[in-house]
Amino acid sequence: MSLAAETWLKTTPSGLYCEPGGFYIDPLRAVERAVISHAHADHARPGHAHVLATEGTLAVMRTRMGAERAGGVQQAVPYGETITINGVKTTLYPAGHVLGAAQIALDYGGARVIISGDYKRQSDPTCAGFEVQTCDVFVTEATFGLPVFQHPAAADEIAKLLASVEMFPERTHVVGCYALGKCQRLIGELRKSGYDKPVYLHGAHVAVCGTYTELGVELGELRPATVADKASLKGSIVLAPPSAIADRWARRLEDPVVCMASGWMSIRQRAKAGGVELPLVISDHADWNDLLTTIRDVQAPEIWVTHGSEEALIHAAQRMQIRARALRLIGYGDEDLM
Repeated sequence: MSLAAETWLKTTPSGLYCEPGGFYIDPLRAVERAVISHAHADHARPGHAHVLATEGTLAVMRTRMGAERAGGVQQAVPYGETITINGVKTTLYPAGHVLGAAQIALDYGGARVIISGDYKRQSDPTCAGFEVQTCDVFVTEATFGLPVFQHPAAADEIAKLLASVEMFPERTHVVGCYALGKCQRLIGELRKSGYDKPVYLHGAHVAVCGTYTELGVELGELRPATVADKASLKGSIVLAPPSAIADRWARRLEDPVVCMASGWMSIRQRAKAGGVELPLVISDHADWNDLLTTIRDVQAPEIWVTHGSEEALIHAAQRMQIRARALRLIGYGDEDLM
């Protein structure tokens, strides 16, 4: 008889804790031992004594927070390789979210639990795609866990951007996107579409793009976006953090077309309120249909739902004859909701 997962995997003020293994998954504060799903700031906190993650995640953590703050001892584990920690078999599988992002599989007491971390099912030229693994309990995110969220193909949204660039050659298209994952995916999708011109970057995006390149992700020619030389940016695509879109930085560009790449851009009122002229519905999270598809694919008789629209997904899972409940972890969702 297998041990029920809730007897050894528990929520605490520091986050989700694997009791027999003596480690936390994406802890909310500095701990002795942490297994990190990916390098977004609301999942990868600084100051852990021991950190286990993929090399991609560790590399980005070092870039963003410095080598020392990324973990006293850093253990890189390749996808698919099993590490046993105090009797808990721990395996990382691709999550498709950003470079290095992993689902965390824990095998203990005859039960297999997979913590999805953040994930998407759409293809992404800059990271490994989501790999389906069956399990007994699936801990899933639900960022876009409402039926209203139906993400179109990224290629279709990129086509909208390029059509606008062609239509307004005297204007600068500035696209709001997060520095880790979304920025590089946009560049990768642009290259896939045949766009071979330089892509211009706000200073906040330069370092992580450099890490992607060092890890073998081809991004093509990238240049710094200098507002002082705004005339040279006419007709170009500039990628910048959402905060720069919201302040005067973007407005100082040459007659900018303000764009935003986010799953939330499917809500037109949100785009309008943010002064976004060209909303691009491109997300690094699973939409409603892909959440349901994934729940079916992993064949887990039980799911735990966290950080997002929990109630709707729980209801949908229960209608599929799957046990479902909320795993309430406070503290996720500030950087990672796009």
